[in-house]
Amino acid sequence: MWFLLVVVALLGLAIGSFLNVVIYRVPQGQSLVAPASHCPHCGAGVRNRHNVPVLGWLVLRGRCADCGAPISPRYPLVEALAAAAFVLVTWRLDDLDRLAGLPAWLYWTSIAIALAAIDLDCHRLPNAIVLPSYPVLAVLLVAPALWQQDYWPLLRAAIGAVALFGGYFALALAYPKGMGFGDVKLAGLIGAMLGWLSYSALLVGAFAAFLLGGLAGIVVIASRRGTGKTPLPFGPFMITAVAVALFAAQPLADSYLRLTGL
Repeated sequence: MWFLLVVVALLGLAIGSFLNVVIYRVPQGQSLVAPASHCPHCGAGVRNRHNVPVLGWLVLRGRCADCGAPISPRYPLVEALAAAAFVLVTWRLDDLDRLAGLPAWLYWTSIAIALAAIDLDCHRLPNAIVLPSYPVLAVLLVAPALWQQDYWPLLRAAIGAVALFGGYFALALAYPKGMGFGDVKLAGLIGAMLGWLSYSALLVGAFAAFLLGGLAGIVVIASRRGTGKTPLPFGPFMITAVAVALFAAQPLADSYLRLTGL
């Protein structure tokens, strides 16, 4: 298991480096392939020896090797976050005896980090990331079902996707100023991932998103940084709720059963 955790940590660092490109370029409609990584200030290309996740930024002390302009600390933070998230997700799936779904969950973790960062920056959840993720995750969830001949998680994933997409769609129609269709499209992916885990994860994740969003709204108002009409990107709360459900849904369900004596 330790070997697997080291492998996914290194994979997370590499993918985190690519996610920085996604976060910067996708909202601007730029190619992810060309041009190569470069300094946004002077345009100089990043040397290969400086393109090592986290370490490159530390070696350069957060500055461009050519013009000396500061490089945002978000770059190494995203890389470190991806590595840590990959390790935690892998450990949790192993604890749940659900490692067969690891490729799907690592893919989800990758796009979740990118979408959360983009939504915080631009209040957008780009179709270029969300829509292709439907067939990708479908394939990655079908594969373990076929391999293990266990189709119940796949059925739950389909039910979860339809339920959450439908629920968010209804909210968007009823209150279009409070719910964007980007959130609706993301909800389908989240419903599939949480439904694949369990119905309790689906319920906890659906509830936690609104709870986290409500608490953030209270903090904004209490700190006088906004009002009840201040728009907050909801995608990051939806994504955080998935993590809450992955790690806490079962303990919460067990606690509820103990309290009710069921």
